[in-house]
Amino acid sequence: MLLKELPKCPVETTLKMIGKRWKIIILRELLAGTMRFGELKKAVNGISQKVLTANLRQMEEDGLVVRQEYKEVPPRVDYTLTDVGYSLASVLDAMADWGEGYRQFLKLVEKQNKKSKSLENENNQV
Repeated sequence: MLLKELPKCPVETTLKMIGKRWKIIILRELLAGTMRFGELKKAVNGISQKVLTANLRQMEEDGLVVRQEYKEVPPRVDYTLTDVGYSLASVLDAMADWGEGYRQFLKLVEKQNKKSKSLENENNQV
């Protein structure tokens, strides 16, 4: 990707690199270390081989992933994050923190809704 092709807004640039659903999940898995294609396919639940291949190719073009091909039988291909790919760990950590906070928020809302319904039922019975 060329610099002139990137949006001026840094948030948009980040979204352009990892904004697709599968890229973030692929990054999450590769943060743990090098993985073979088959391992990634199993780890990224619900992704098709075609979509995984397309995302990995794009991530390689963008400089987030390195593809290492071994001349073996059967053929083996490993994928590893580059330093630029690893630099996204803090972004994923922030997303995980936000997601956990939002889960806690929803638990509180559900608890309050149950409490309100319980009080309504008590008032209707009186």
